[in-house]
Amino acid sequence: MFRKGECLPNVHLRDVTLDNFHECISLEVEESQKGFVASNVKSLAEAKVNPNLFPLAIYDAVVMGYEKPHLPMVGFTMYEIVAGVGFILRLMIDSKYQRTGYGRAAIQEVIRRLMLYPEVELIATSYHRAHKTASKLYRSLGFVDWDIEWAKNHQSDIFLKLDF
Repeated sequence: MFRKGECLPNVHLRDVTLDNFHECISLEVEESQKGFVASNVKSLAEAKVNPNLFPLAIYDAVVMGYEKPHLPMVGFTMYEIVAGVGFILRLMIDSKYQRTGYGRAAIQEVIRRLMLYPEVELIATSYHRAHKTASKLYRSLGFVDWDIEWAKNHQSDIFLKLDF
């Protein structure tokens, strides 16, 4: 998962709570990416009614151990666990923190967490066909095309899996 010589920031994932809700819904991707990721408000609403969804705020790891983070949230992620699959549904890094390694570090932390669930046999994700940055990120982490019939011919998204 790591590239030789790569120095990534460490991340700390926290629940989205009343204390950080407004900060979470205020995060924004770059203008050119707005069509590629659902809003955090929509994601949090889905998680409220679906117990298989796990929404998490992304912070730099230096906030670990603090009850109230003293640094801003850098992004948001959400995964789902269904039918033996840990599916990474959302990854968004605020525009101020993009191209700094937080996205890669967050995905690696989500993968680590998903591997701790005994029922997870496969980790998967998807991205919009036109989102070249997401494609490059996921493929560089070892994700490959998911050869499953319903995913192969999806009109807007590419589905990937990570075997472990």
